[in-house]
Amino acid sequence: MVEIESERDTMHVILVFSALPTMSTLPDVFTDPEDSQLVAEAKKDKLEDHKFSYTERDVILYNLGIGATAKDLQWTYESHEEFAALPTFGVIPQFAASSGISLGWLPNFNPAKLLHGEQYLAIKSPIPTEGNFVNETRLLEVLDKGKAASVTTIVYTKDLATGNIIFENQITVFIRGAGGFGGKRSGKDRGAATAVNTPPNRQPDAVIEEKTSPSQAALYRLSGDYNPLHVDPSFAAIGGFDQPILHGLCFMGIAGKHVLQSFGAYKDIKVRFSGVVFPGETLVTEMWKIADKVIFCTSDIHFIFRADIKPSFIQPLRQRSGEQRCWPQQQ
Repeated sequence: MVEIESERDTMHVILVFSALPTMSTLPDVFTDPEDSQLVAEAKKDKLEDHKFSYTERDVILYNLGIGATAKDLQWTYESHEEFAALPTFGVIPQFAASSGISLGWLPNFNPAKLLHGEQYLAIKSPIPTEGNFVNETRLLEVLDKGKAASVTTIVYTKDLATGNIIFENQITVFIRGAGGFGGKRSGKDRGAATAVNTPPNRQPDAVIEEKTSPSQAALYRLSGDYNPLHVDPSFAAIGGFDQPILHGLCFMGIAGKHVLQSFGAYKDIKVRFSGVVFPGETLVTEMWKIADKVIFCTSDIHFIFRADIKPSFIQPLRQRSGEQRCWPQQQ
């Protein structure tokens, strides 16, 4: 769970393990007796599955978008024997499916008042470096916050051929001015997706510093998020910013990369967005090893970003020209 320490500058983030799903498909409706009639009816509107394909080029483009360099051949050169997608690539295949959901049924809905509040990603299987996938999308939870609505969507990204679940994403958006419709005001415990963890009060066990590029947002947007807020100064000014801001999912990926470099792979990441980063700013990630978790804090002048993870022994699965490489089950 995230704690906001200032209106603009701070976010805390939690990364934790969760078990593999027992279902291979999502239920048609996530019913809840506490839902208002408006929400119950909205949940019945089954969303169409959304197909998505990507190639090694898309993997490289994403890796570059969150700070990989030409020296990181395992992330930027498709012929490298350890070529792989960085773990947070899992937010990419589902993006069009989750962002395309209609929220027009909410009272006083205004898309200009929508904020991306939280993102939870669970890596359920080794990440292919190319393939064809299908996204199953459902409304998971809707909360009436009084002056705002909180809407959480769940997306399973599955291999189109095998049906294996590769990623689970839970995406929460806040819509200002769209509350007052009745029903639930507080969400239920969803395990890792809503877990609370507190960073320790001691010196970190590892630190990584990275300066983002002034062109970071212009590069990251090529992975599918074309919101002009991140590239057009005049549009950013409408939002009250002096310049375009960096995508939240971009600096989430940078922080996740730092943890991967220091402590190895992880299987879950959950973030809450409550501050902004500008392209060109320097990020510093401090990390603490606590039992089987790593808690980290990524910060610059403008924000603090904390998380915790457990290490994972799952390695990427590479599929090219009929070739399949299995992953070791232990180090």
